[in-house]
Amino acid sequence: MNIPHSIRELLGIAQSAAREVMAVYASNFAVSAKTDLSPVTEADARAERVILAGLASAFPGIPVLAEEQASNGNLPELGERFFLVDPLDGTKEFISRNGEFTINIALCEKGGVTEGVVYAPAIEKIYWGKRGVGAASATLPVAQPLSLATWQKASVRQKPVDCLTVVASRSHMDRDTEAYLEAIPAKTLVSAGSSLKFCLVASGLADIYPRFGRTMEWDTAAGQAVLEAAGGRVETQDGTPLTYGKAARGYDNPAFIAQA
Repeated sequence: MNIPHSIRELLGIAQSAAREVMAVYASNFAVSAKTDLSPVTEADARAERVILAGLASAFPGIPVLAEEQASNGNLPELGERFFLVDPLDGTKEFISRNGEFTINIALCEKGGVTEGVVYAPAIEKIYWGKRGVGAASATLPVAQPLSLATWQKASVRQKPVDCLTVVASRSHMDRDTEAYLEAIPAKTLVSAGSSLKFCLVASGLADIYPRFGRTMEWDTAAGQAVLEAAGGRVETQDGTPLTYGKAARGYDNPAFIAQA
């Protein structure tokens, strides 16, 4: 499969960050709390440092909004083209050691996401998507060279008429989501952590992912890039696309529905 150069760069950066994450994952790591009381570990900081250095080298001049820097008040001027980085999405999954955590890097342009990479190193799955090109996935251990990865095209499936497969957050279920799920008459419910929920829809393993609880832009951008490149869509409750660069909101997202 012909992988665009920019995607190859992002894949390499994500894999380098994953090595840092997995080194911490294998240790007796400590957990602390950020100012919003969400958990954070050494893996978050180590991965973000690697990603920021990699992006500065491969894509000089493009600003980066990264979760841990943002948590410390470092909010750069972004303009119309910028990267969004979540160095460790699914910290609760990381702490519980269930493997469902991801490294996320996405490029945003004029409010949309144009390309992105999602890597779940503990379960050895990596995904990429680029607007106008498509999306793909592969099995990739952190120690395996990227050149040896066997890529499979990712594509959403046609929604079944009799029973939807709905994927929901393993750690962030809320009343609004529960009410939405109750309104779907026939469904199979799958729980998953982190941005893997987008990737399940993108790979044709689920049909819809509703999210009513709070998310930040770095939580969703890479997964949205993969899903949209695979033929899906991510829309707010009024049917408009989920957009990025929402400085007036503090870079948080409204409720959204991701689906095939």
